[in-house]
Parts: sequence; C-alpha cells; structure tokens
Amino acid sequence: QVHLEESGGGSVQAGGSLRLSCTGSGYTYRSNFMGWIRQAPGKEREVVAQIFTSNSRTYYADSVKGRFTISQDIAENMVYLQMNNLKPEDTGMYYCAVSLGPAAAFSDEYNYWGQGTQVTVSS
Repeated sequence: QVHLEESGGGSVQAGGSLRLSCTGSGYTYRSNFMGWIRQAPGKEREVVAQIFTSNSRTYYADSVKGRFTISQDIAENMVYLQMNNLKPEDTGMYYCAVSLGPAAAFSDEYNYWGQGTQVTVSS
C-alpha cells in the first residue's frame, strides 16, 4: 500500500523560509515523478515543483521559480521542498504526490497523495 507523509509546514512572515519533507513507502522509488502540489484557497491545484527520480530532472511553476528547490534522497525515499522568500500568495495546503505513469504535468496525473501540510505566509 502506497503511503506518503508530509511534514514541515507552518506559519511564517513574508520573506521567510520553510522546508517541507515527504517520505514515501509502498512503491518502487525509481523512474517516478515526485511532485509538490499546492492547493491555495479559491484556486485550482497547482504543481509547483516536481522531480523525476531516476535522473533528478526538475520542473518548477513560474510562480515559484528561483525561490523553491525540490530535491530528493533516494536512499531514504525522501523528497524535499525548500521554500525561500515566501510570499502571501504561497499560502495553501502542500501535498506530496507520486505519479507512476509517463507524465506528471498536471495534478490529476498523480496517482497517490499524502494528506498535506499547511503553509501560511503573512504579510
């Protein structure tokens, strides 16, 4: 059974930083897309960052490019999201998710999700 668990959310002021962590189990951690998906109030889910586990190729949404960094620890089945220079518009629930298919550009292409961790950025 696939299980993903996020940690590291919290409340910070604008300009601050947070590091989210995700641990996964129940699937083979290779050649998968691991993503961080944000659900902001009143907005559609957005894939803010993803990493292809076999070659560490990354993708970032324009809204976070230059501020967020996704990384992985393959030995530990961990994925991280370092978030710097946070803005109020980064507020939302952040989900770690895995796509076992050939693509993961959109949130509905992810097969398994964690329960999410809340990030709140105040101005």
